[in-house]
Amino acid sequence: MSQQKKNSKKSKPQKNNGWFYFHIVIRVIQSLLLVAVSLIFLFGALGVGIGAGYFAYLVEDTPTLTKEELQNDLGDIDETSHLEYADGSNIATIDTELQRESVDSDQISDSLKKAVIATEDENFYKHKGVVPKAVVRALVSQVTGVGSSGGSTLTQQIVKQQILSDEVTFKRKANEILLANQVEQNFSKDEIVTMYLNVSPFGRNNEGQNIAGVKEAAQGIFGKDANDLNLPQAAFIAGLPQSPIAYSPYTNSGDKQEDLEPGLERKDHVLFSMYRNHDISKEEYQNARDYDLVADFQEKESSEVKNEQGFLYNTVMNEALEIIAKQLANEDNVSSEEFSQEETYQNYIQEAQQKLANGGYTVNTTIDPDIYQAMQDTAENYGYLLDNNNQVEVGNVYMDNETGKILGFVGGRNYEENQFNHAFNATRQAGSAIKPALVYGPAIDQGLMGTESRVSDYPTDWQRGENKGDPIVNATNEGTETFQTVRESLEHSSNIASYHIYQNILDSKDDTSFVYDNYLKKMNYPASDSWTYESASSGVPEVTTLAQTNGFQTLANGGVYQEGYLIDSITDSNGDALYEHEESPERVYSKQAASIMNDLMRSVIDSGHTTQFKSNVSNLNSNLSNADWVGKTGTTDEYKDSWLVVSTPKATLSSWSGREDNQGTDRDAGKRTGQYMAYLANAIYQANPDSLGADEDFELDDDVKEEEVSEFTGTKVGNNDTVDVDGSTMSVPTDTTDSYWAKGTPPDPSFKFGIGGTEKNYEDYWQNGQSGNSDDDSDDADNEDD
Repeated sequence: MSQQKKNSKKSKPQKNNGWFYFHIVIRVIQSLLLVAVSLIFLFGALGVGIGAGYFAYLVEDTPTLTKEELQNDLGDIDETSHLEYADGSNIATIDTELQRESVDSDQISDSLKKAVIATEDENFYKHKGVVPKAVVRALVSQVTGVGSSGGSTLTQQIVKQQILSDEVTFKRKANEILLANQVEQNFSKDEIVTMYLNVSPFGRNNEGQNIAGVKEAAQGIFGKDANDLNLPQAAFIAGLPQSPIAYSPYTNSGDKQEDLEPGLERKDHVLFSMYRNHDISKEEYQNARDYDLVADFQEKESSEVKNEQGFLYNTVMNEALEIIAKQLANEDNVSSEEFSQEETYQNYIQEAQQKLANGGYTVNTTIDPDIYQAMQDTAENYGYLLDNNNQVEVGNVYMDNETGKILGFVGGRNYEENQFNHAFNATRQAGSAIKPALVYGPAIDQGLMGTESRVSDYPTDWQRGENKGDPIVNATNEGTETFQTVRESLEHSSNIASYHIYQNILDSKDDTSFVYDNYLKKMNYPASDSWTYESASSGVPEVTTLAQTNGFQTLANGGVYQEGYLIDSITDSNGDALYEHEESPERVYSKQAASIMNDLMRSVIDSGHTTQFKSNVSNLNSNLSNADWVGKTGTTDEYKDSWLVVSTPKATLSSWSGREDNQGTDRDAGKRTGQYMAYLANAIYQANPDSLGADEDFELDDDVKEEEVSEFTGTKVGNNDTVDVDGSTMSVPTDTTDSYWAKGTPPDPSFKFGIGGTEKNYEDYWQNGQSGNSDDDSDDADNEDD
């Protein structure tokens, strides 16, 4: 027994020791927790202090606004913007056709107010302008890139929309919070929701106009006042501000969208939000959801054309909106791919419209008022010269060569009858007018030929495409059965010759895209597979009048492309520049090649083979006829399109004409174009003679090589040169001429001396001893293929 007691006594201390250590661990944990909690409070307080200090730093420049100042900003008080001519005189006051008219709170249905609040800000009546946890969530999302950055209250939305930008920065967010708090302190909840509904965008109405404010939305979509909307109609309108263009029931022409589901699904979402928010009963929700809303959408109506605006107003406005929309997208770090998507693009265009209309901006253009008016008067008074049995439309562009400034243009014959801009928006087949930029310029620039090199104009068939085996023709002419000089072939606009030259370039580079990639792309000609076709050299690719003008501007400007533009600057009411045009010159052709091309195109105008433009000008103004005119004509199959582009050293003037229905005219189309262009050039000269530089001349560049060549073959000249022709030795005729080369040298005498042509063609040429048939006038008409 005693031994057991001893053992029992020995075990008690061990038990006490276990409890002792357990209590120590507990106390240590408690201490650590106290320290942790203390540190959390400490760092939390520190974080709050730092955050408060950083917030104060971000908003230190933001003033405390009075109620009147806030009312002016939030009420969208407009500041008039203007378009101006190059001399500062006024073109027009900007009207972006954004329809908006404010209404009082009692003119807005309660259902609409509840629908907006339930959808956009269900805690609207509980917060003071900001929901803290939503702000924290948005900031965390912005920093980490994880989660949604949404959650702005309705008050924050109107502040961002009316006072701030969409720029995503901590500074902008801090100012948004501060201003939202100021708004809440100065306005009642009902005043805030009313302001929101009066300024928000709501897509388009049934006339295709952009609309803002609930009055325009209710009238333009349902034909009702805003306080007469039923529940499903109110829910539909309340859902529009999230994505006005995507959810709008109408296109920009006033037609109903083919797919109305996005807007209708958004309406159902709004109704469910109202039901969830206890604004409507379950029965009201179900009845409104099942309501046939599509039947309530108004049918299309036509808005009256604003004649006082015309081509100039709309063209300048379109370019200005494009400029500002791109700037807004760049500020939001929107990629070019995302910006090009229709919904994104239209949203930024609408934002740009609001900014431009209300910002007090001045858009300063490059347009000379006297030149522009002279061009309009010519189109009105002499446009009839272009007609045959049907009215023919016209598009003209007048551009300064050195800068790319567009000094004037003609969008069409009569804006009241046809608002389509044929100078900037019409894409038509380029015809032979494309040959200097596409065929002759690159070939000379690559050193593949000189001005007196010989090129086959023997009958030739297409080798590929749908027209394989068909003859290449100029109207009814299937070839002059000779080797023309390069100069002759351009004067007569031979399609056979240009075909051979173009194929020679592509074959020598083993790349069907070589010319487009290295020349036309640099001048912003549109990308198209058609540039690789055989028929590209005959002008099958489609281009605008502006693009054609810029191609000739490049050659007239010594081979340097300057993109044509209409807007010099956009400035705010303080004179600060929102945008300024920056020149971006691009060398496309060497100076030598450009100067040689101008020499060749002078022959086109002087010879009169394809246009009587110069003699027509001479009949009107002898001084103007002495200008150093260079240029090129072009017509397309069945004379559907007629082109003439002419340049002086200082300016380029272009003309496209054709029927609006793309039907053919007749073989005198080119003659009529020459007459009309003579009147147009004379009118410009009378309005501003200095702009044409009629006393200036094109000069050959000093580095152009002037090579003595055989007049018969275009090759080098030797002593007693002979060639073997079908087993016979034939002497090369001794007559010589000068040929201009940009680089390289003429080839040595040989049997196959020229560009293109078959063995039989060369035998025929040698045996007949022909030196060209320059008196046979090839009609300047082009053939379609592929």
